[in-house]
Amino acid sequence: MRKLNLFTTALAALVAASLLSACATQVDKPVSGSKILLLGEVHDNPEGHAHRYADLQKLVIAGWRPAIAMEQFDRENQTELTQAHANCSDADCIISKVGNKRWEWPHYRPVIQLAIDYKLPLLAANLSRSDAARVMREGYAAVLDKNTITSYKLDQPLPSVVVDGQRAAMESGHCGKMPDNIVPSMVRAQVARDVVMAKIVTENADRGVVLLAGNGHVRRDLGVPVWLPASKQASLQIHGYVETDDSKSGSVSTTSTASIYDVSHVVKTHTRPDPCLSVQAPKKSN
Repeated sequence: MRKLNLFTTALAALVAASLLSACATQVDKPVSGSKILLLGEVHDNPEGHAHRYADLQKLVIAGWRPAIAMEQFDRENQTELTQAHANCSDADCIISKVGNKRWEWPHYRPVIQLAIDYKLPLLAANLSRSDAARVMREGYAAVLDKNTITSYKLDQPLPSVVVDGQRAAMESGHCGKMPDNIVPSMVRAQVARDVVMAKIVTENADRGVVLLAGNGHVRRDLGVPVWLPASKQASLQIHGYVETDDSKSGSVSTTSTASIYDVSHVVKTHTRPDPCLSVQAPKKSN
Protein backbone atom coordinates (compact mmCIF):
# COMPACT_ATOMS: atom_id res chain seq x y z
CA MET A 1 0.00 0.00 0.00
CA ARG A 2 2.85 2.38 0.85
CA LYS A 3 4.47 1.73 -2.53
CA LEU A 4 1.15 2.46 -4.24
CA ASN A 5 0.77 5.74 -2.37
CA LEU A 6 4.32 6.73 -3.29
CA PHE A 7 3.64 5.85 -6.93
CA THR A 8 0.39 7.84 -6.91
CA THR A 9 2.12 10.86 -5.38
CA ALA A 10 4.93 10.73 -7.92
CA LEU A 11 2.48 10.37 -10.79
CA ALA A 12 0.46 13.35 -9.57
CA ALA A 13 3.61 15.44 -9.33
CA LEU A 14 4.61 14.42 -12.86
CA VAL A 15 1.17 15.34 -14.23
CA ALA A 16 1.24 18.69 -12.43
CA ALA A 17 4.69 19.44 -13.80
CA SER A 18 3.52 18.56 -17.30
CA LEU A 19 0.52 20.85 -16.98
CA LEU A 20 2.69 23.71 -15.75
CA SER A 21 5.09 23.15 -18.62
CA ALA A 22 2.20 23.21 -21.11
CA CYS A 23 0.90 26.47 -19.66
CA ALA A 24 4.34 28.04 -19.89
CA THR A 25 4.62 26.96 -23.51
CA GLN A 26 1.31 28.62 -24.32
CA VAL A 27 2.51 31.88 -22.82
CA ASP A 28 5.94 31.98 -24.41
CA LYS A 29 6.47 29.52 -27.23
CA PRO A 30 9.06 30.25 -29.92
CA VAL A 31 8.38 32.52 -32.86
CA SER A 32 7.66 30.55 -36.00
CA GLY A 33 8.53 31.52 -39.55
CA SER A 34 5.08 32.40 -40.87
CA LYS A 35 5.00 34.40 -44.09
CA ILE A 36 3.63 37.38 -42.15
CA LEU A 37 4.97 37.91 -38.66
CA LEU A 38 3.76 40.78 -36.48
CA LEU A 39 6.03 41.38 -33.48
CA GLY A 40 4.84 43.86 -30.87
CA GLU A 41 6.69 45.88 -28.27
CA VAL A 42 6.41 48.17 -25.29
CA HIS A 43 8.48 50.98 -26.79
CA ASP A 44 10.77 51.67 -23.82
CA ASN A 45 11.21 48.13 -22.50
CA PRO A 46 14.81 46.95 -23.15
CA GLU A 47 14.10 43.35 -22.10
CA GLY A 48 11.23 43.09 -24.56
CA HIS A 49 13.39 44.45 -27.38
CA ALA A 50 16.20 42.03 -26.57
CA HIS A 51 13.81 39.08 -26.42
CA ARG A 52 12.16 40.02 -29.71
CA TYR A 53 15.50 40.53 -31.46
CA ALA A 54 16.72 37.12 -30.31
CA ASP A 55 13.56 35.51 -31.68
CA LEU A 56 13.93 37.23 -35.05
CA GLN A 57 17.65 36.57 -35.24
CA LYS A 58 17.09 32.83 -34.83
CA LEU A 59 14.71 32.76 -37.79
CA VAL A 60 17.11 34.70 -40.01
CA ILE A 61 20.11 32.56 -39.05
CA ALA A 62 17.97 29.50 -39.84
CA GLY A 63 17.51 30.78 -43.39
CA TRP A 64 14.41 33.01 -43.46
CA ARG A 65 14.89 36.22 -45.44
CA PRO A 66 11.89 38.50 -44.80
CA ALA A 67 11.50 42.20 -45.41
CA ILE A 68 11.51 44.10 -42.11
CA ALA A 69 8.82 46.77 -41.80
CA MET A 70 9.30 49.17 -38.90
CA GLU A 71 6.94 51.60 -37.21
CA GLN A 72 9.99 53.72 -36.37
CA PHE A 73 10.44 54.91 -39.98
CA ASP A 74 7.82 57.16 -41.62
CA ARG A 75 6.56 56.06 -45.02
CA GLU A 76 7.56 59.26 -46.85
CA ASN A 77 11.20 58.48 -46.00
CA GLN A 78 11.26 55.15 -47.85
CA THR A 79 13.49 56.44 -50.65
CA GLU A 80 16.02 57.83 -48.16
CA LEU A 81 15.86 54.62 -46.12
CA THR A 82 16.48 52.43 -49.17
CA GLN A 83 19.41 54.60 -50.22
CA ALA A 84 20.91 54.57 -46.73
CA HIS A 85 20.50 50.81 -46.55
CA ALA A 86 22.40 50.45 -49.83
CA ASN A 87 25.25 52.73 -48.76
CA CYS A 88 25.63 52.12 -45.01
CA SER A 89 27.62 49.31 -43.46
CA ASP A 90 26.37 49.81 -39.91
CA ALA A 91 23.09 50.61 -38.19
CA ASP A 92 24.23 53.94 -36.78
CA CYS A 93 24.77 55.22 -40.30
CA ILE A 94 21.17 54.46 -41.27
CA ILE A 95 19.82 55.90 -38.03
CA SER A 96 21.79 59.13 -38.51
CA LYS A 97 20.38 59.58 -42.00
CA VAL A 98 16.75 58.53 -41.52
CA GLY A 99 16.03 58.06 -37.81
CA ASN A 100 13.44 60.27 -36.14
CA LYS A 101 14.73 61.69 -32.86
CA ARG A 102 11.65 60.70 -30.86
CA TRP A 103 12.62 56.99 -30.86
CA GLU A 104 15.12 55.31 -28.53
CA TRP A 105 17.33 53.98 -31.31
CA PRO A 106 19.65 51.79 -29.22
CA HIS A 107 16.66 49.41 -28.89
CA TYR A 108 16.39 49.09 -32.68
CA ARG A 109 20.08 49.12 -33.64
CA PRO A 110 20.48 45.29 -33.53
CA VAL A 111 17.51 44.73 -35.86
CA ILE A 112 18.78 47.30 -38.35
CA GLN A 113 22.23 45.72 -38.25
CA LEU A 114 20.63 42.33 -38.85
CA ALA A 115 18.97 43.76 -41.97
CA ILE A 116 22.33 45.09 -43.17
CA ASP A 117 24.25 41.88 -42.49
CA TYR A 118 21.70 39.65 -44.22
CA LYS A 119 20.61 42.13 -46.91
CA LEU A 120 17.00 42.20 -45.73
CA PRO A 121 14.86 45.05 -47.11
CA LEU A 122 13.92 47.74 -44.58
CA LEU A 123 10.45 49.19 -44.98
CA ALA A 124 9.23 52.50 -43.58
CA ALA A 125 5.85 51.48 -42.22
CA ASN A 126 4.46 54.40 -40.25
CA LEU A 127 2.30 57.40 -40.94
CA SER A 128 4.18 60.52 -39.87
CA ARG A 129 2.89 62.68 -37.06
CA SER A 130 2.17 65.50 -39.48
CA ASP A 131 0.10 63.21 -41.72
CA ALA A 132 -1.72 61.78 -38.70
CA ALA A 133 -2.56 65.32 -37.62
CA ARG A 134 -3.95 66.04 -41.09
CA VAL A 135 -6.13 62.93 -40.88
CA MET A 136 -7.45 64.18 -37.56
CA ARG A 137 -8.31 67.59 -38.98
CA GLU A 138 -9.36 66.79 -42.54
CA GLY A 139 -10.12 63.06 -42.80
CA TYR A 140 -8.51 60.14 -44.62
CA ALA A 141 -8.50 61.81 -48.04
CA ALA A 142 -5.96 64.33 -46.78
CA VAL A 143 -3.16 61.73 -46.88
CA LEU A 144 -4.53 58.50 -48.40
CA ASP A 145 -5.28 57.99 -52.08
CA LYS A 146 -8.79 57.22 -53.28
CA ASN A 147 -8.01 53.59 -54.10
CA THR A 148 -6.73 52.94 -50.57
CA ILE A 149 -9.78 54.58 -49.02
CA THR A 150 -12.10 52.50 -51.19
CA SER A 151 -10.18 49.23 -50.81
CA TYR A 152 -10.15 49.46 -47.02
CA LYS A 153 -13.72 50.78 -46.88
CA LEU A 154 -12.66 53.92 -45.06
CA ASP A 155 -15.46 55.75 -46.86
CA GLN A 156 -17.91 53.69 -44.78
CA PRO A 157 -18.57 53.60 -41.02
CA LEU A 158 -15.78 51.80 -39.17
CA PRO A 159 -16.58 48.47 -37.47
CA SER A 160 -17.96 49.21 -34.02
CA VAL A 161 -15.53 46.75 -32.40
CA VAL A 162 -12.62 48.79 -33.78
CA VAL A 163 -14.10 52.14 -32.75
CA ASP A 164 -15.04 50.99 -29.25
CA GLY A 165 -11.78 49.14 -28.73
CA GLN A 166 -9.62 52.00 -29.96
CA ARG A 167 -11.56 54.44 -27.79
CA ALA A 168 -10.98 52.30 -24.70
CA ALA A 169 -7.28 51.87 -25.51
CA MET A 170 -6.78 55.59 -26.05
CA GLU A 171 -8.65 56.60 -22.93
CA SER A 172 -6.52 54.18 -20.94
CA GLY A 173 -3.33 55.36 -22.62
CA HIS A 174 -4.20 58.98 -21.84
CA CYS A 175 -5.08 58.21 -18.22
CA GLY A 176 -8.72 59.19 -18.68
CA LYS A 177 -7.81 62.77 -19.64
CA MET A 178 -8.97 62.67 -23.27
CA PRO A 179 -11.98 64.92 -24.06
CA ASP A 180 -14.87 63.02 -25.64
CA ASN A 181 -15.04 65.35 -28.61
CA ILE A 182 -11.49 64.53 -29.74
CA VAL A 183 -11.84 60.74 -29.60
CA PRO A 184 -13.32 60.25 -33.11
CA SER A 185 -10.44 62.12 -34.75
CA MET A 186 -7.88 60.24 -32.63
CA VAL A 187 -9.45 56.92 -33.65
CA ARG A 188 -9.36 58.01 -37.28
CA ALA A 189 -5.63 58.77 -37.07
CA GLN A 190 -4.89 55.43 -35.39
CA VAL A 191 -6.86 53.56 -38.04
CA ALA A 192 -4.96 55.41 -40.76
CA ARG A 193 -1.67 54.29 -39.22
CA ASP A 194 -2.84 50.68 -39.04
CA VAL A 195 -4.11 50.75 -42.64
CA VAL A 196 -0.77 52.11 -43.89
CA MET A 197 1.08 49.35 -42.02
CA ALA A 198 -1.35 46.71 -43.29
CA LYS A 199 -0.93 47.88 -46.87
CA ILE A 200 2.87 47.71 -46.65
CA VAL A 201 2.71 44.27 -45.03
CA THR A 202 0.32 42.99 -47.72
CA GLU A 203 2.49 44.30 -50.56
CA ASN A 204 5.49 42.38 -49.21
CA ALA A 205 3.76 39.25 -47.91
CA ASP A 206 4.74 36.98 -50.80
CA ARG A 207 8.46 37.17 -50.00
CA GLY A 208 7.82 37.13 -46.23
CA VAL A 209 7.57 40.18 -44.00
CA VAL A 210 8.03 41.08 -40.35
CA LEU A 211 6.32 44.12 -38.86
CA LEU A 212 7.90 45.63 -35.75
CA ALA A 213 5.40 47.91 -34.03
CA GLY A 214 3.83 48.70 -30.70
CA ASN A 215 1.65 46.04 -29.11
CA GLY A 216 -1.42 48.16 -29.84
CA HIS A 217 -0.74 48.13 -33.57
CA VAL A 218 -0.38 44.35 -33.81
CA ARG A 219 -3.50 43.46 -31.82
CA ARG A 220 -5.68 41.01 -33.69
CA ASP A 221 -8.92 42.65 -32.56
CA LEU A 222 -8.06 46.30 -33.27
CA GLY A 223 -4.81 46.80 -35.15
CA VAL A 224 -3.12 45.86 -38.40
CA PRO A 225 -4.62 42.32 -38.58
CA VAL A 226 -8.13 43.81 -38.94
CA TRP A 227 -7.01 45.45 -42.20
CA LEU A 228 -5.15 42.52 -43.74
CA PRO A 229 -7.05 40.76 -46.56
CA ALA A 230 -8.68 37.41 -45.87
CA SER A 231 -6.24 35.75 -48.27
CA LYS A 232 -3.33 36.65 -45.96
CA GLN A 233 -4.84 35.63 -42.63
CA ALA A 234 -3.69 32.00 -42.85
CA SER A 235 -0.08 33.18 -43.26
CA LEU A 236 -0.25 35.48 -40.24
CA GLN A 237 1.21 35.00 -36.78
CA ILE A 238 1.09 37.66 -34.04
CA HIS A 239 3.39 37.94 -31.04
CA GLY A 240 2.89 40.41 -28.22
CA TYR A 241 5.78 41.27 -25.91
CA VAL A 242 3.87 42.28 -22.81
CA GLU A 243 4.92 43.37 -19.36
CA THR A 244 4.20 41.47 -16.16
CA ASP A 245 2.59 44.58 -14.69
CA ASP A 246 0.85 46.78 -17.23
CA SER A 247 -0.77 49.17 -14.77
CA LYS A 248 1.61 52.00 -15.68
CA SER A 249 2.85 51.03 -19.13
CA GLY A 250 -0.39 51.15 -21.08
CA SER A 251 0.15 47.62 -22.38
CA VAL A 252 -2.54 44.96 -22.43
CA SER A 253 -3.10 42.81 -19.37
CA THR A 254 -1.48 39.40 -19.79
CA THR A 255 -4.65 37.77 -18.48
CA SER A 256 -6.56 38.87 -21.60
CA THR A 257 -4.03 38.37 -24.39
CA ALA A 258 -5.25 35.01 -25.70
CA SER A 259 -7.61 36.58 -28.24
CA ILE A 260 -5.32 39.53 -28.96
CA TYR A 261 -2.03 37.80 -29.82
CA ASP A 262 -1.29 34.27 -31.00
CA VAL A 263 1.60 34.18 -28.53
CA SER A 264 2.33 36.41 -25.53
CA HIS A 265 5.95 36.79 -24.44
CA VAL A 266 5.91 38.08 -20.88
CA VAL A 267 8.79 40.40 -19.97
CA LYS A 268 9.67 42.19 -16.77
CA THR A 269 8.04 45.58 -16.36
CA HIS A 270 10.46 48.37 -17.17
CA THR A 271 10.97 50.89 -14.36
CA ARG A 272 9.65 54.27 -15.48
CA PRO A 273 8.01 57.35 -13.95
CA ASP A 274 4.24 57.24 -13.69
CA PRO A 275 3.20 58.43 -17.18
CA CYS A 276 -0.11 59.75 -15.88
CA LEU A 277 1.74 62.46 -13.95
CA SER A 278 2.85 64.08 -17.20
CA VAL A 279 -0.12 63.34 -19.46
CA GLN A 280 -2.11 66.36 -20.54
CA ALA A 281 -5.45 66.31 -22.26
CA PRO A 282 -4.99 66.72 -26.03
CA LYS A 283 -6.06 70.00 -27.58
CA LYS A 284 -9.59 69.98 -28.88
CA SER A 285 -9.96 69.16 -32.54
CA ASN A 286 -11.68 71.70 -34.78
